[in-house]
Amino acid sequence: MLRAVIVEDEKRSRETLSGLLKLYCKNVEVVAEADGVKSGISAITEYKPDIIFLDIQMPDGSGFKLLEELDDYNFDVIFTTAYDQFAIKAIKFSALDYLLKPIFPDDLKVAVNKAEEKQKQQNLKPNIDALLGNYKGPREEPNIVLSTSDKVYVVKISEIVRCESSNYYTFFYFIDRKRILVSRTLKDNEELLSEYNFLRIHKSHLINLKYATTFSRNERGFVLMADGSEVPVSRRKREKVLEILSNL
Repeated sequence: MLRAVIVEDEKRSRETLSGLLKLYCKNVEVVAEADGVKSGISAITEYKPDIIFLDIQMPDGSGFKLLEELDDYNFDVIFTTAYDQFAIKAIKFSALDYLLKPIFPDDLKVAVNKAEEKQKQQNLKPNIDALLGNYKGPREEPNIVLSTSDKVYVVKISEIVRCESSNYYTFFYFIDRKRILVSRTLKDNEELLSEYNFLRIHKSHLINLKYATTFSRNERGFVLMADGSEVPVSRRKREKVLEILSNL
């Protein structure tokens, strides 16, 4: 059974979420509710939950401020928020989860199942540190958290050479030739990285254009990367890739 604390300033929203959990997530027990940062810290400290549902904007501060005030993160976090593009991007880069209001039962069940699976994993401190760092202000290069089955890596985007799909997983390749397998689809990674000079050149490949050195126009069609790897280019994207690389 997962012990949960709901931190949300609107009473109706707390009641709705609590009701949804009772109906659709039988493995969750709401042990406390709080209406702001100060009361949220008190509830988390007293009840030591496995998971907190945390609103982003509250009258006495943000959910991020609440996390800054805590020393230990022996719980999972699911943010609950109306659409906030900058906050959501920071959350995604930190490999944490969020639910958009109004919250739908299917989305809630998926988020709770993920939290339950992560109970055996390590402390969330690296994730939350990355989140708070990315949220404090726009960065040219935010840190991205990559979680594997046994470790959490916080890396600079500029260190990533390319990403390769492996079914519902993605291999990340780095300039130091290290490789990490992450439980996240290539499409999800494309959405995160596309504005940082990454380009999807094949259904299975996403490259950092910074490390693209040569485009072979022969029958195979591939991009040679700085680490020596040859990445195939799909036929329908060859002209676009050539145009982009010619303008770099």
